[in-house]
Amino acid sequence: MGADRLVAEVNQGGDLVERLVRMQDPLVPFRAVRATRSKMLRAEPVAALYEQGRVSHLRGLQALEDQLCRMTVTGWTGSGSPDRLDALVWAMTELMVDPAQNVMRPTVRSL
Repeated sequence: MGADRLVAEVNQGGDLVERLVRMQDPLVPFRAVRATRSKMLRAEPVAALYEQGRVSHLRGLQALEDQLCRMTVTGWTGSGSPDRLDALVWAMTELMVDPAQNVMRPTVRSL
């Protein structure tokens, strides 16, 4: 498919997730992630990117957008699992949030 990396949450499937992926493609660049914080906390930096106008969607993502609209400050208000929302948060964290945290900031020196 041309992706640089496959990111998969492995909380429920553990090592099985990576094994299944590697059965299809042993060389796929794979990164396992584990949810150690709530969805709300994980989504905050991504929500900030939306607020800053740094994220936009192409057509055809209505199901994702519906899930995004059902996540509120009080939590998930939809039925079922917000699977698309979760995938978006992991992808945006991998692509934008984590790299931004690793950028070296200039050191301020006092004169």
